[in-house]
Amino acid sequence: MTAAAAEPAEPRGLGPAAALFHSLSDPTRLAILQHLTAGEHRVRDLTDHLGLAQSTVSAHLACLKDCGLVDSRPQGRASLYFLTTRRPLLALLAAAEELLALTGSAATLCPTNSPEQR
Repeated sequence: MTAAAAEPAEPRGLGPAAALFHSLSDPTRLAILQHLTAGEHRVRDLTDHLGLAQSTVSAHLACLKDCGLVDSRPQGRASLYFLTTRRPLLALLAAAEELLALTGSAATLCPTNSPEQR
């Protein structure tokens, strides 16, 4: 049996969804998203707050940007990163919080669960 025959084919059209869930599967990326719910941040702001190396934060931002969850705009020599779809992302995180609570693994993903903050 060849290696190609041993691997199951990807179900059609699920690649983007898998990439989205992959981007949400890392605690550091979730922390970055939480910080960006408060507004735009430079990489330096995120490295200071998270205590991580600039290269690590930049790599996570690249993943989030590839999935379309964040984007950036230049400000001087720096870039400001921001959420591209704040309301749907907060709704997804709130739904994940509810699901986690129902399965006995409560977690706080949304900085706030009030509808007016979404």
